[in-house]
Amino acid sequence: MKFNSLLILIIMVGLNSYAQKIDRIEPPNWWVGMENTELELMIHGQEISSYSPVIEDSEIELKTVKRTENKNYIFITINVSKGDVGTFKIDFKKKGRKNNFSVNYELKERKKDSKLRKGFNSSDAIYLITPDRFANGDTSNDIVKGLRETKINRKDDYARHGGDIKGIIDHLDYISDMGFTSIWPTPLLENDMKESSYHGYAITDLYKPDPRFGTMEEYLELAKQSKENGLKLIMDQVVNHIGIEHWWMRDLPAKDWVNFQKESQEGELIFTNHRRTVNQDLYASKKDKDLMHNGWFVSAMPDLNQNNKLLATYLIQNSIWWVETLDLGGIRQDTYPYSDKQFMSNWSGAIMKEYPNFSIVGEEWSYNPLLVAYWQTGHQNKEGYESNLKSTMDFPMQKAIIDGLMEEESWDEGFVKMYEGLANDFNYTTPQDIMVFLDNHDKSRVFTELKEDLTKTKMAMGYLLALPRIAQVFYGTEILMNDTANPGDHGLVRSDFPGGWKGDKVNAFIGKGLTKDQKEMQSFLKKVLNYRKNSEAIHVGNTIHFAPENGVYVLFRIFKNEVVTVILNKNKKAIELDLTRFKEIGLQGKSVRNIISKKSFKWNKTLKINKKGITILTTKL
Repeated sequence: MKFNSLLILIIMVGLNSYAQKIDRIEPPNWWVGMENTELELMIHGQEISSYSPVIEDSEIELKTVKRTENKNYIFITINVSKGDVGTFKIDFKKKGRKNNFSVNYELKERKKDSKLRKGFNSSDAIYLITPDRFANGDTSNDIVKGLRETKINRKDDYARHGGDIKGIIDHLDYISDMGFTSIWPTPLLENDMKESSYHGYAITDLYKPDPRFGTMEEYLELAKQSKENGLKLIMDQVVNHIGIEHWWMRDLPAKDWVNFQKESQEGELIFTNHRRTVNQDLYASKKDKDLMHNGWFVSAMPDLNQNNKLLATYLIQNSIWWVETLDLGGIRQDTYPYSDKQFMSNWSGAIMKEYPNFSIVGEEWSYNPLLVAYWQTGHQNKEGYESNLKSTMDFPMQKAIIDGLMEEESWDEGFVKMYEGLANDFNYTTPQDIMVFLDNHDKSRVFTELKEDLTKTKMAMGYLLALPRIAQVFYGTEILMNDTANPGDHGLVRSDFPGGWKGDKVNAFIGKGLTKDQKEMQSFLKKVLNYRKNSEAIHVGNTIHFAPENGVYVLFRIFKNEVVTVILNKNKKAIELDLTRFKEIGLQGKSVRNIISKKSFKWNKTLKINKKGITILTTKL
């Protein structure tokens, strides 16, 4: 009996040592009942390619085995269409050797109606958060030994400050009470970089949260509690590049895994030219196109080669894995036009095939609406390109609003920029699916851009939240956070949210220590956002606006009996607005209510407006 126990122990130890030949299998698990029943597994381990994988389970079909120049990788494609929930065994065998071994792979059950999940849409107002700078809910994970950047220094705008997933969870009620319906944290995956790792865009492990943000369990808890608070969770993903410290870079899977791989290994870095117009330009040279898509974004971010089919499949599966794992309500894809555009079409198409009602927004940082429109699904592009992308980011409207409010009124300046900017919607397939914003983690704060003018900031935000768009608001905009000391500086733009750290003298979550203007802005946005949350006119209504006249610009959103009126006024003195000009809207004699002051009155011939600012009216009393 003792002999048998010892023998079993020896066998178990032996099996474990063989299993250690595999460092990673990615994706680490999958699900039954997916639309695409084929799954590619990337297996990494010391000279793993010298083994032959075998699956003897009759419900799992091993379709292909692919090897690359690197003997430490093997890629297998399996068909799981007949697979059941549970584990199956993958045997790794080597001819003439006795040290064969096996690993188990798990197929999970999908969440109920996962395929039918709904993404974000024009009914949503999204709260964009830089997690490291929002709230520090767990100080025990501030410093994690073994990572390259371990210091916490809140006085350094480019160091880590300690904000984390727990900090977001702790304040989901604040976000929901403000009137937001979705949250978009910038990337929470591991960024084991030597410096500036706080921002998250130089990912070093595509399947692992950064431990300084929290554990996988906490990430799952964020997803769960977000939903319980009526908030969709949007994941910020990056398929264009990785961080230079990604584990791949120490053992690249293939000779063409990253762009300009040979050159980078020889010490020559080739950067993108950032000429995003090459995606649409009928006359663009091949050289310019190649440099745009293949050049590295920065030296710390190797550019991924999505023309490598193994990598392309890996990236698509990674995105889908996170949708299922976190029960996501959307994806925001970084640097969208920098990647190979056919790959991006395939990537978006594969996700939308799995989740037909899902939403993906791509970052196209261009101020030309023609360039933005090109990327939206259904757009009639000259060369026939179909993006499969539902939403793009509305940089053109962002600029139009800032210019429109900052310029003095004239025939071709001022409000006319906003008026004509909105008129460009004829170019978009579905304008309501575009995401509009006034500031974000990469741009100067709106309060700074509007020269710290409270009235103009309220005008900008009120107008934005009434547009036929998906709305995005950057954390801290509600309390007039700014980067005026050094406009555009990323570290300053992403300043700490006051009250997110123990001992903060100002706590914006509860209103402690805020100035009169900050409280006024917070209250204004809360009222507008909470009205917007239940306004069908803003969600799906028709839009009618009237050309700016005498320093006033008026926009209406209309759905059935609900009419929302937005009046923007630049006049410094009181004016009498002629309401008969808007006769076609049909408001004559009807009662309307100011959603900020709550005062009601009847829409007759004129409306007295005392000073410059924004007036938002509704027929919902």
